[in-house]
Amino acid sequence: MPADATAHIRIARPSRDLGAAERFWVSGLGLDVLYRHAADGTPGDSSLLMAGWHLELVHDPAAPLEPQPTAEDLLVVYLGEPVPSSLVGRLERHGGKRVPAHNPYWDTWGVTVQDPDGYLLVLSTRDWSHA
Repeated sequence: MPADATAHIRIARPSRDLGAAERFWVSGLGLDVLYRHAADGTPGDSSLLMAGWHLELVHDPAAPLEPQPTAEDLLVVYLGEPVPSSLVGRLERHGGKRVPAHNPYWDTWGVTVQDPDGYLLVLSTRDWSHA
């Protein structure tokens, strides 16, 4: 398979707390759990949660990595319609925090929500053809 737009991707990032991450991404946003693994104590074995779109959240209990997101580490979902306030409220009830965007473009065209690990989810009112 060529390394182009037809290739599959996986986004992997460290998580402090997979339970909190699952509440946000699965119960809050509504992604499916695609895979789950609990570390068994074997050196190098990590716990992980894979949620829809192959968003892999990893926690190594023996050597945890602290998430270090920046203001430009965005996962953008193009809704193509106004962002439902009920969705933002559900994300907040499940551990998210609505924050102003570093780039005002995203405040104009959506809502930015910080996940429990500090990463940013942008719910955009635009559709992909206007990205």
